[in-house]
Amino acid sequence: PDLRQDVTPKNIIMIGPTGVGKTEVARRLARLAGAPFLKVEASKFTEVGYVGRDAESMVRDLVDAAINMVRTEREDEVFPQAEQRADERLLDLLLPPPAAAPAAPVGGKADGDKGEAKVFVVAPGGAAKAEVPSPEEERRKRSREKLRELLANGKLDDREVEIEVAPQSFPMLEFMQPPQGMEGADFNFTEMLQEMMPKRKKRRSVKVPEARRVLIDEELKKLVDMDDVVNEALDRVENHGIIFIDEIDKIAGERSQAGGPDVSREGVQRDLLPIVEGSTVQTRYGYVRSDHILFIAAGAFHVSKPSDLIPELQGRFPIRVELTPLTEQDFIRIMTEPENALTKQYQALVASEGAELVFTADAIAEVARVAFIANDRMENIGARRLHTVMASLMEDLLFDLPEHPEKRIVFDAETVKARLARIVNDDDLRRYIL
Repeated sequence: PDLRQDVTPKNIIMIGPTGVGKTEVARRLARLAGAPFLKVEASKFTEVGYVGRDAESMVRDLVDAAINMVRTEREDEVFPQAEQRADERLLDLLLPPPAAAPAAPVGGKADGDKGEAKVFVVAPGGAAKAEVPSPEEERRKRSREKLRELLANGKLDDREVEIEVAPQSFPMLEFMQPPQGMEGADFNFTEMLQEMMPKRKKRRSVKVPEARRVLIDEELKKLVDMDDVVNEALDRVENHGIIFIDEIDKIAGERSQAGGPDVSREGVQRDLLPIVEGSTVQTRYGYVRSDHILFIAAGAFHVSKPSDLIPELQGRFPIRVELTPLTEQDFIRIMTEPENALTKQYQALVASEGAELVFTADAIAEVARVAFIANDRMENIGARRLHTVMASLMEDLLFDLPEHPEKRIVFDAETVKARLARIVNDDDLRRYIL
C-alpha cells in the first residue's frame, strides 16, 4: 500500500501505418478492463493562448465518459425495479384510483362506509389490519390485474394516457455555447441557463408505449444516486482511466515558421507533459489527478520520427510498440474470425430481406488478395481497404436484392473475380475508386 502511489502506469506509444488496428487494440483493451476510455486527436489541441482546445480538456472529457458509463451500469442494475414502478404508475393512469373518502367523525362512520362491518385482526406486532375488503376494492383489484396482463402482452399499445412531461430545452439555448478557446472551461452556459429557467411540466396525451418509456426514465432518475455515480466515476478515472492520443506524429517536428494549421506544435507537446506525467485537473465534478491514468499514443510517423518529439515527452512513453503492415493472410483472418466481421455484417444485411448470403473460402481469399494488391499499388490504408473492396463487390447485389429471384446467393472466387476485375485491372478507375 505504501508503494501504490509511487507505482505509475507505463505509458505506451504505438507506431504503425494507418489501418493496422492501433485504435482498435486500445478500444478492445479498455472494453476488456471495463475502464473509462477516451480517444482524442493530438492535432485538435493548441497551445494555451491560442484559439482551440487545451490539453486539460481531455481529462474533463474522460470524466464525462466515465460518468455516462457508471450511470448506465447503475440504470441497468435497477431497470427491473424502475420498470415495475413505471407499470404501477401507468396502471394508475389507465384505472384512476377512487376519490379518497372524507374522514369519519369521532364515534361515527364515514359516508362511504354504508354501515358495513369490518373485521380487524391484531397482528402479533400490535398492528391492526382489515380482514375483509369491500366488494368495490375486490372489483378494482381484479380490473387492475386484467389491465396488468393486457399491458404486459402489448394489448394496450393503441390507448392514450395523459402524463406530465418536462418541456424540451429551448433552441435558443444552443446559441449560448462557450466561445472558441473556452470549451474546456469549468462551466456550461446551457446547463446554467436551464437551471435558472422555471421547471414547469406540461400535460400531454401520448400512446402507452411512449408513456411507459417516459415513466421508466423518471423512475431511473429517482433510483440512481448521482452523487454515488460521480464518486465512482472519479475513482475509476483516477485509477483505471485510459486516454488514447491518436495522430501524435502530427505534432512532432520543429516549430512551424509560417504559422497556419501547424501553429506551435512544440507548445502542444509541452502542454501534454504535465498531464501525462501527473497533475491535478479541475473539472465541474471536482479535482481529478492524472497520475494513474494510462496514456496510449499512436501515430503512423511517415514524415516524422518518434525521436522528433521533445525529449521530455519521449521519456513519458517508455513502452514502444511497432505494428507491421497487414498481409494477405491477415485480411483473411479479419474477414472470418471477429464477431463483427464484414462478411457477417453483409450476411445479416441480406438476411433482413429474407435471403441467405454465403461466402466460400476461396471467395474470401480472393477479396483479401484484391485488397492486398490495391494497398500495394496505391496508398496503403490497411484494413480499411476491405470496406471499400466489399462495398464495390456488394453494391449491385444490394441494389437488386428486393427483386432478386434467388433466396440463396453464393459468392465464390469466380464471382468475386468477375465483379472486381474491372477495378483491379483499370489503372484510371483505381485512382477514383478506393
